[in-house]
Amino acid sequence: MVDLLPAQSHSWQKVESIALEHFSRAGLQEIRTPIIEQTELFLRGIGENTDVVGKEMYSFDDRGGRSCTLRPEGTASVARSIVQHGLLNNGPQRLWYRGPMFRYERPQAGRQRQFHQIGVEFVGLASVMSDAEVISVAWNFLKDIGLNDLTLEINSLGSNEDRNIFKEELRNWLNQRFDLLDEDSQKRINVNPLRILDSKNSSTKELLVDAPSLSDFLSNESKTRFYYLQELLDDLNIPYKINNNLVRGLDYYCHTAFEITSDHLGSQATVCGGGRYDGLISELGGPKAPSIGWAIGMERLIILAGDAILQSKTPDVYVIHRGEKAEKFALNITCKLRSANLSIELDYSGSTFSKQFKRADKSRAKWAMVIGEDEVSKGQLLIKKLIGKEKGDNSEEYIFFKEDLDQLIKKLID
Repeated sequence: MVDLLPAQSHSWQKVESIALEHFSRAGLQEIRTPIIEQTELFLRGIGENTDVVGKEMYSFDDRGGRSCTLRPEGTASVARSIVQHGLLNNGPQRLWYRGPMFRYERPQAGRQRQFHQIGVEFVGLASVMSDAEVISVAWNFLKDIGLNDLTLEINSLGSNEDRNIFKEELRNWLNQRFDLLDEDSQKRINVNPLRILDSKNSSTKELLVDAPSLSDFLSNESKTRFYYLQELLDDLNIPYKINNNLVRGLDYYCHTAFEITSDHLGSQATVCGGGRYDGLISELGGPKAPSIGWAIGMERLIILAGDAILQSKTPDVYVIHRGEKAEKFALNITCKLRSANLSIELDYSGSTFSKQFKRADKSRAKWAMVIGEDEVSKGQLLIKKLIGKEKGDNSEEYIFFKEDLDQLIKKLID
């Protein structure tokens, strides 16, 4: 678990602001759920046989003897909230969320034990159009950040009936080759055989080339649905690859499963992962509500966004001042300029003008505002251009009277 320092915070805020713009245009509303939930929620919602529940959750008994868990993902909590508050009485819900999640796993690039997700859930929508739309929201958001080397992978997990028939066939096939599987895959055969399809073990991956394919067990209805999704993505000009081994790690998924990946994250290639979960709401005691959603890991996204988005925000103006009267004047004008949506950094050092100018240059502010006792007595403000000036060039200096605030603001904005 790591600290998010001030130098990094701006890049997170910038990414989140872009996400909020896309969510607003798509008519999404924000939902915020607690970090701690009853453990039972994840046992029922995610599945007892998943790696998340079996190996990775931070669970503990509280003082009342209740088993509690730090949420390992966002969808189950959103689903619980929808059921608890009867949100579907108002019709389908188009929601987004953000916040920290917790999993006990080996820290690596873009993944800590406390990590952050931003996600979208379309709840109560059965149409294949909602599958395409939710994918397009993620794709366009990531493109708007400037990521151009992404790959969208899609698969159909079919209905529960399709998947159960396939699970039995796959389990039999794997048991016949038990000794050739890696240790983790051997443990999964009887509890969650679909997860073996996503194995990273090289020998197991080679063996699986000849394994039964879920696509061969899809009903005609499931196939038609998947074909139509591909048509919609083609129509939206969103490129994709079909990955028959893409199963996602949680039990609640059905039909559409998808991931957006990058080659720049090593083994942790997934930037965005999601899919359809038509049975989750009813499993938690709510009405039947076909749904689809996705989540993006913020840490991985920040790594991919690179230096352009990691640059700290620079102030519009750095305020330099000396003297008691100048100090009061500087604070007063700083607050007024901030009210005009300008970013102002106020020097508190009280050191010489030359030292304050060095700090102004280091801040990379566009302008320096100089207020000394002489300026206060005359009711004036001196501004000097910093960004873009040549060393020793004092040509861009301007004097404004304190009554001419509108003209000053216009100049600073220009």
